[in-house]
Amino acid sequence: MLDFVIYLFYRAGLAIAASFPLPVLFALGRFLGFCAWLLSVKYRHLAERNVAIAFANEKTRREMRRLVRRHFQRLGANLLSSVKLTAMPAEKILKRVTVDNIEAMDREFRAGVPVVLVLSHLGTWELFAQLMPKFVGYVRNASVYQKLGNRFIDGHVRRTRGQNGLELFDRQQGFQPVIDLLRSGGGVGVLSDQHAGDHGLWTPFFGKLASTSPLPALLAKRTSAALIAAGVYTTGPARWRMVFTERFDPPSTNTSVAALTSEINQIIEQQIRVAPEDWFWVHNRWKTPQPNFLLAQYKRGVYLPAGVSSQDLKPFRILIRSSNWLGDAAMSVPAVRAIKAGRPDARVTIAAPENVAPVWKLIPEVDAVIALPGTQLLSSVQLLRRERSFDVAILFPNSLRAALEAWLSRIPRRVGYRGHWRQPLLNQVVPLPRKPGPPEHHSLRFLRIARECGAETFDPHTSQAGVQHSTSNNQVASDGKPIKIGLCPGAEYGPAKRWLPERFAETAKKISAQWPVQWLLFGTHRDAAIGTQIAAALGDHCVNRVGQTTLDQLVDELRECRLLLTNDTGTMHLAVLLGVPVVAIFGSTEPRLTGPRGDAHIVLRHHVECSPCFLRECPIDFRCMKSVSVHEVAEAVLSILRN
Repeated sequence: MLDFVIYLFYRAGLAIAASFPLPVLFALGRFLGFCAWLLSVKYRHLAERNVAIAFANEKTRREMRRLVRRHFQRLGANLLSSVKLTAMPAEKILKRVTVDNIEAMDREFRAGVPVVLVLSHLGTWELFAQLMPKFVGYVRNASVYQKLGNRFIDGHVRRTRGQNGLELFDRQQGFQPVIDLLRSGGGVGVLSDQHAGDHGLWTPFFGKLASTSPLPALLAKRTSAALIAAGVYTTGPARWRMVFTERFDPPSTNTSVAALTSEINQIIEQQIRVAPEDWFWVHNRWKTPQPNFLLAQYKRGVYLPAGVSSQDLKPFRILIRSSNWLGDAAMSVPAVRAIKAGRPDARVTIAAPENVAPVWKLIPEVDAVIALPGTQLLSSVQLLRRERSFDVAILFPNSLRAALEAWLSRIPRRVGYRGHWRQPLLNQVVPLPRKPGPPEHHSLRFLRIARECGAETFDPHTSQAGVQHSTSNNQVASDGKPIKIGLCPGAEYGPAKRWLPERFAETAKKISAQWPVQWLLFGTHRDAAIGTQIAAALGDHCVNRVGQTTLDQLVDELRECRLLLTNDTGTMHLAVLLGVPVVAIFGSTEPRLTGPRGDAHIVLRHHVECSPCFLRECPIDFRCMKSVSVHEVAEAVLSILRN
């Protein structure tokens, strides 16, 4: 019932509009378009975004704003004029329309070649439905049609478009009737400039990847039809010009569907540049698909035409909010690499706390790093908003603050796990497995985010891609210089994760008795007392760097180490990232969750009845750590040195 009431209002509006002379309708449409530009903030912003994508490198902001205003006026004028034009006979329409190069279609039809006519939402595109049977009525003419939601309005539109002999084929009913028509020598028009969603081919349009329907190219290849493009330009008040191109698919070459689809985008782009205010800028042509905005898993994938590289594309800007802890940041590197590889135009920016930011400079897949101030939310937002606008924010931390940073920065897509009352700030929530399973390594949680965004992911345990590091100390030096071994006896989380300092010292002495070793002690200022205790026990065999290194310096010194002996720490994960072998001692925590990944490392842990407890301090007798002996730790280190 509601559909019919809406239909009655629709027909009444058409009747009123059709009663006005065409020039009056055109002028009225311009005025209504100007009003829409003033009042429709949502569509004005969409048009401004699209125009900026297309022309940001060619026009000033003032020129682009003026173009958007003129577009709304032109769109209003053409849409309102279409109401009158659909009720006019072809002879009267042609008094206001000039036609260029219709001979290109006529030649193909006379030669018995069917034609796929590539159309775009340019000017008064409804003119094709009224005029094509007039131009080439000696063959069957059709258009591929998207059914409207209101069946009454849909029926009226179909009758109006078909009143001059145009046949309409509903996309949802399949394309076999279209193929049959083409094989009979007819012509089919296909609007080809809209976002094609998950079924499209991703190929450049104004230099930015856009999902594009391969339908025209598929139909042409399937039926040996000619591909010809056509557009309508507004040349004055209630005056238009219809222009047909020559056939642009070489009949003698085996050009692929992807190449033809990409060429269609280029032709439509050239048409738009002739009169940009005529195109339909309020359509979300460069829509970010959900959930798979990374394109690695799409069936048709990405196609770049010859001479165009990924560096030539306008970037798809991804902001990744890094974890706040060094270890978590290092464990998320495989996910960042998968995200970067997800689409060729990806430009990855990492936003990380100042104390973690240097680690991201080690990762070649990261294009830029933003160091965020510690507790200043608004300062962080200001830093993010200074950057060029991001398309997507991927949030690795589960915190409310990370979601607020992205939301206040007006990033349109915000992806992350729910939790901490932040779900309303996200518009793409990464689901957790419904059924509980075995313990999952923390790195896999980050990889799940990448996978839910459309990336192809791998288990970092089976594919370790560390950062290239110096190999100058990977072998025993022939000149007698000692091997450098890192020792990290502390743990930021608390004493429950720390093996006994005296056992670290005893282990180091035992190894030094068999190998020429220089021990480098690492840690934060909170580990200063432990560092002093161990350094005193080792004497000249030790260099105490506890609390004395920046993260950059820690990276440089770890690179010189043959291996790292450590508790479950962020330094352990940093060493893994740098490709330095690790001997890690676990007690209160679970190596299946946060242990080093890869075959080059050794984890020492004795499972006791209360582990893992994940407590900061042991409330009983510290049995999990005391059960790890000096002998087995020393043997683990020596086994790596021997290999």
